[in-house]
Amino acid sequence: MRGIMKQGKIATRQTGLLLTLTFLALAACSSNQVDKSRSEAFKQYETIVRWSQWDAAADFISDEYLEENPITRLDMDRLRLFRVTAYTIRSTGIYDEGMTARQTVEIRLFNTHQAVERTIIDEQEWRYNETRQRWLLHSGLPDPTKRY
Repeated sequence: MRGIMKQGKIATRQTGLLLTLTFLALAACSSNQVDKSRSEAFKQYETIVRWSQWDAAADFISDEYLEENPITRLDMDRLRLFRVTAYTIRSTGIYDEGMTARQTVEIRLFNTHQAVERTIIDEQEWRYNETRQRWLLHSGLPDPTKRY
């Protein structure tokens, strides 16, 4: 009888250990997936902005941010005056256990009507949306009226 009880305790420990290891493996996979997703979202957004595709860039903005800060037609028309000549990431920080990221990006914009180039600093805040399983921008589109 003691032998059976000992085997039961060992099996319980092994099951507990196996469940713990499984949970840790799933958490690591999830974390790697979020990291990979962040990298892909940043690269896609950078490409879209480099090509001055402002309407497509607006698709990255979270609904919550847009409710508080709607993009006006004037904002979009102003952005359409510019072509991006350079997009340089200056810094990136990861926060909130990998669920929030902040990037500082230097963007050089050429005004097609005035034939003048200007440089702006775009402070981006990104948050991972678990429901949609994608990274969303919580800081809006670049503001060409800012001065560097």
